[in-house]
Amino acid sequence: MAASSLDQAKQAVRTQVWDSLTAADAVHDASVHGRIPDFKGAGEAAARLAALPSWQYASVVKAVPDKAQLPVRARALEEGKTVYMAVPKLATPKPFYLLEPAALTVPPAEAADSRTAASIAPAVEVDALRPLDLIILGSVAVNRDGARVGKGAGYSDIEFALLAEAGLVTPKTLVVTTVHALQVTETTVPTSGHDVGVDLIVTPAETIVCPKSQRPSGIHWPDLTPEKIAAIPALAARCSARLMPGKGST
Repeated sequence: MAASSLDQAKQAVRTQVWDSLTAADAVHDASVHGRIPDFKGAGEAAARLAALPSWQYASVVKAVPDKAQLPVRARALEEGKTVYMAVPKLATPKPFYLLEPAALTVPPAEAADSRTAASIAPAVEVDALRPLDLIILGSVAVNRDGARVGKGAGYSDIEFALLAEAGLVTPKTLVVTTVHALQVTETTVPTSGHDVGVDLIVTPAETIVCPKSQRPSGIHWPDLTPEKIAAIPALAARCSARLMPGKGST
């Protein structure tokens, strides 16, 4: 499928889910289009996730900064887990905030808010992160095979690629998304080589184990424009390293 056709197919899936959520009054957003849905029941989904053994065994979590996953981040901090959260648009050389429960100066539920985290948490480079037990993604739509789409900016996929290339994603790392039941679609979700799938989908009422999680092993450079690379310092640094003499050019 050509890139433009793939993008159109993904957008059709997003629009279908956004329309369904709006019609069901299932979100807190005034307008859900263009967003990771801040779905009603996010707290219940976080509680369901927290009851799973894979969550209880995890000590290091990387989570998206979206509102829908705020209860997950808060729960992780309350339970003493280290949480990494991306800097908006990965726009700084140190593209992740480090939230250590023992170092918090505000309550966990407050620290888990993306704006608060930006003001109280140190930012760290990719290579400073610890290996990840859990990766929490936000989604617009996901199917039971684990294929997902976000809002279209691609930052979650780039984060994953950076972390995988740094050796921080292991075969034991579990990739999870928390969503409303209406975001679990029976429609085929089109994907390309850089898209990250999930191992587990958690809704307020259901836990779905996915059999076909797609995991890129690193950065898929052909899918990135020069402008995108230049806008993300961590990508630009790795691109430069690839092109240095002795480093190889592929």
